Amino acid sequence: MNMTKKIAILSAMAVSSTLLPSYASGYKITSEDGESYLKVGGRIQIQYHNESPDEGDSSDELFFRRLRPYIEGSMHKDWKAKFQVDFGSSKTEIKDMYFQYKGYDFGSITAGNAVFPFSREQMTSSKTQAMVERTFVGDHNYGVPDRQLGVFLNGSTDLLTYGAAVAMGAIDTSNSKLDFDSVASLNKGDDWNEGPMAGARIEIHPMGAIKFAQGALSGKEALKASFAVGAFSWSNDDDMFAEDSEGGVANDNVDSVTGIEVSGALRVAGLSADIEYNTFDSDLVVAGTTGGIYKDGSTTLETFSVEGGYTVVPELLELVLGYSTMDADGYSDTWTRTEFGVNYYVKGNDIKYQLTYRINEDQDGEAGNDMDELFVQAQFVF
Repeated sequence: MNMTKKIAILSAMAVSSTLLPSYASGYKITSEDGESYLKVGGRIQIQYHNESPDEGDSSDELFFRRLRPYIEGSMHKDWKAKFQVDFGSSKTEIKDMYFQYKGYDFGSITAGNAVFPFSREQMTSSKTQAMVERTFVGDHNYGVPDRQLGVFLNGSTDLLTYGAAVAMGAIDTSNSKLDFDSVASLNKGDDWNEGPMAGARIEIHPMGAIKFAQGALSGKEALKASFAVGAFSWSNDDDMFAEDSEGGVANDNVDSVTGIEVSGALRVAGLSADIEYNTFDSDLVVAGTTGGIYKDGSTTLETFSVEGGYTVVPELLELVLGYSTMDADGYSDTWTRTEFGVNYYVKGNDIKYQLTYRINEDQDGEAGNDMDELFVQAQFVF
């Protein structure tokens, strides 16, 4: 689908949605009995990205980072379905595509393609990220499951937020990454590794739940803190392998992955802080393979991030700072990122402008492979 067609589809949806009554983060029509509804909305993110390596030429691009309309609705009490597609980053891709039952006291049951319960940063929407792009701990390229096709349980109490899932997960084969994707992907390759996965996550919030959104924009937030742990396991079902040039099993096929998350969040009086540590143990199908993140056919990939923000002008201007690291058995040095930026809120997270400057040191675990990046993004949520 070319860009003209993408923009035409999005424009048509935006025009049709203006005929509906306004509703926070979307436009909604509800039946008289309140049990049936139709809701449409989406987000547009236009991004400028510049890369300046210490050695070599700089490069930049201006593009639609996300063009993501959605439709949500129900014809029956306690049921809903949602479909969301992304036309950004030069690809058409399915995101949310699920149906859900919300009638149980203990939580909701979801079936379909949905966010896997792992990593607070990944579970935080791109609409409400402090930095333009996620850090290592929220990046599906480095061990985080992202969205998967399966069955999910989600619930909460005054003290706890919890989730669990079983799914069929996919990994895009590469020795330089641990890249989780979905079997529902429209861009799924024939050489992707697939297999069953299961995981669970629990978050404790004794002073009240913290939303899965970064920032403390009002400047008047009461003190809240949370602590979370999560874990998952994925294994190859052995029926799909990438092949090497001679038709054998390529050395970047993944056999198994286990992941553990430990994270926390703090919000108070305009100050926000998020901290997270993830560790992933991964084995390749071909033993003894060394390269990228792997050494002798296996790796322990560790990612860490701390992000902070302070709203210097309530509801309008926020300064942000972050530091993150990634290390792996195959790395000679730890890859580090230092990031700082400013967010300008026109209408909260619905309309905002962001600038983030990122300093990469020892990128891809290679000593002296340094690069600076500049991200500028405009966001409109409807």
